[in-house]
Amino acid sequence: MSDTTTMSGAEWLAQALAETGMSHVFFVESTLRRTLLNLSDLGVRPVLAHSEKAAAYMADGYARVAGRPGVCMAQSVGAANLAAGLQDAWLGRSPVIAMTGRKDPSLQHRNAYQEIPHAPLFEAVTKFSSPVEATADLPRLLRQAWREALAETSRPAHLDVNGTQGEIIELGQTHESTTIETEARGMPVHRPVADARDLEHAAAILTGTQRVAIVAGDGAAVSQAGPEVLALAEALAAPVATTLGARGLIPTTHRLSAGVAGSYSAPPANRIVHSADLVLFIGCDTGDQVTLNWQIPPLTTPIVQIEADPLEIGRSYPHTTGLAGDPKATVARLVDLIGHPARDHGFADEAAQIVAEWRASMTPLVEKDTAPISVERLCAEVTRALPADGILVADTGYSGIWTGTMIELNGAGQTYLRAAGSLGWAFPASLGAKCAAGDRTVICFTGDGGFYYNLAELETARRCHIPVVIIVNNNSGFGQNLTGVHRIAGDRADRGEALIRFGPADFTAVARTFGVHGIRVEQPGEIAAALQQAITANGPVVVDVVTALEPRAPEPWAPPR
Repeated sequence: MSDTTTMSGAEWLAQALAETGMSHVFFVESTLRRTLLNLSDLGVRPVLAHSEKAAAYMADGYARVAGRPGVCMAQSVGAANLAAGLQDAWLGRSPVIAMTGRKDPSLQHRNAYQEIPHAPLFEAVTKFSSPVEATADLPRLLRQAWREALAETSRPAHLDVNGTQGEIIELGQTHESTTIETEARGMPVHRPVADARDLEHAAAILTGTQRVAIVAGDGAAVSQAGPEVLALAEALAAPVATTLGARGLIPTTHRLSAGVAGSYSAPPANRIVHSADLVLFIGCDTGDQVTLNWQIPPLTTPIVQIEADPLEIGRSYPHTTGLAGDPKATVARLVDLIGHPARDHGFADEAAQIVAEWRASMTPLVEKDTAPISVERLCAEVTRALPADGILVADTGYSGIWTGTMIELNGAGQTYLRAAGSLGWAFPASLGAKCAAGDRTVICFTGDGGFYYNLAELETARRCHIPVVIIVNNNSGFGQNLTGVHRIAGDRADRGEALIRFGPADFTAVARTFGVHGIRVEQPGEIAAALQQAITANGPVVVDVVTALEPRAPEPWAPPR
């Protein structure tokens, strides 16, 4: 548009967002109504959610698939709920932009109805948070929020716009250009390569060590560094473990794939990483989950760490050689430097044998053909049903462990999205993911405990015609916590189970009340047909799979104390 054209704030905001190529925004009424109507006129679909957290989760799922910011909105009184919904986007490195209404500054600190300070609410879950007092400030601050959300480690940003519903900003005037960015780029926007001397030093360390294990993390997944990680692993004959969020970065059945490391892990990955002489972390923080409370690898292990954020380098492991740079670009340069050295494949063969033996031990459960349905069998059926370009969205807890250990991914078209900790995230996130996914199939994998959180969004899925497949592992309780309550309840197990059991519920009946199709699955032989029917359906489908509470998901290996 011309710099001399005057527009209302609502017209400007809608035009600016539409010009980024955004297809959907997610909101809870009542907020920025004029903007939403203008967005609809411009072909961007507003998706009305039933809670602010669900709207944030939808924007998160959208952003992770689109590789571009997802936008969620709420009025002033919903700001606290919207902020709570950003925790997963923060932990999952997702570029969500949240917009909230706020009463005029003249009403602040005077006990205004429904008003509390918003800045503290968003401080812990955003890279950038700012009030927008006047329409003239909106273009500058939206561009800043956009840059912040995408730069380096992508994470949420927040704009607190003047007016309970943002109406003060919407009604003001601006003549600014609607251009937010001159070139549309996915995350990461910039791909700096580590310093040449650091690269040469790291290459010498890696080629000078025989037993090298790689742990690739969420940053590597965001950077889409899978081909480069696999090329480096093959050059070094190094087994590759991943964080849960990077599951499927390389083909999970590849001979060098060791599985997910840490606390949400099957036994092989931890055994393999622990036995390495050196561990290469690629786009991976070194928090407690991926390291099993800093046991995998031991703190004395030499580390090479590639991270876009230099502050992450050496955060937990003292013997760290750091490479500050984009994972994809930096690993590609390492591959060029290392070339094809002569390597002893003994460690890689040993790791492959460990993985193969574990897989063989799971075969009886994978092939179990009697009720109650084993979740291992369910996961095997999902592996077979997921299209080559399909998207799997998993909840936290046991849903994350089951899918991260038992569902295989091709590493070349399929996408795995996982909750970074918020139970109930997966179903709304899958709706947002589908909004960004076009014709790609989206399957949500959640437990009944997680599904209960956002059941109302079944109505959203039907109303907005968002055709996702929702698999509910229906075991009538919080299965992950069964061992814990038994431990504290001693010989009165029933007393402990009262803390985690609920139901039973028929979620196909629940789905029908929302106008959504449901398929009840009670026998293993019914799973494949149910999944095929759901995937080919022209609308959302709930696949309610009846399992038992008692079976345990794979448990991580830990070193002897």
